[in-house]
Amino acid sequence: MPRGEVFFGIILSMRTRLRFALLLSFLWSLPAICADQPGSPAVSFTLDFPNSNPSHYEITIFKDGKGSYTSNGQLSHDAQPADPEVLEFAISDQVRQQVFDLAKRAHYFNGKIDSGRTNIANTGAKTLAYRDGDKLTSATYNYSPSVPVEELTSIFQNLSTTLEFGRRLTFFHKYQKLALDEELKNMEELRRDGSLGDIQAIAPVLNEIANDHSVMNVSRARAMRLLALAGK
Repeated sequence: MPRGEVFFGIILSMRTRLRFALLLSFLWSLPAICADQPGSPAVSFTLDFPNSNPSHYEITIFKDGKGSYTSNGQLSHDAQPADPEVLEFAISDQVRQQVFDLAKRAHYFNGKIDSGRTNIANTGAKTLAYRDGDKLTSATYNYSPSVPVEELTSIFQNLSTTLEFGRRLTFFHKYQKLALDEELKNMEELRRDGSLGDIQAIAPVLNEIANDHSVMNVSRARAMRLLALAGK
């Protein structure tokens, strides 16, 4: 092999080893980086209710109003339950304040919150949790006589309803635009009945629909009305 090719190969080998060393150094530093960033206070709600749609979901709301949602809900009637995937969202200041005020009134779920009664219908295993840094408190219940807990349950369940609409609207907007109108109509009806959670959580997809001229005008109008209700 010519001397020039050997020298070039040595240089490449040195560069490869250097890059590998830098990569290892970065990976080893990740735990320290994460440790230097304490978690923001957060309230989460988990529901496990077999034979319902979704049969499992979890919502987490952080102190800054951002949140995450995982669900195995079906996107359409003939679809299989979806693998849980994280949906990030942001809620209104009003709902964020309600959630953290109610968590405080519920003593951050420190202790038993379930009624313990056996003559109450099973509406799913619910878990409320509060995390602040390394501190974590949680409690699981079917029904709770605590007013703050029941109000939080209603907020989170209604928010799940809204987020499921958001998942389906995203799916239909991409693959089946004619199905959008029925979904948006159902949203408006639930909104009138007071069974819909914070609409701001799905404002991005509503904006996409409202601004898409390939969507039917009636559907775009519904999306605009819902955005107006969310103050968007």
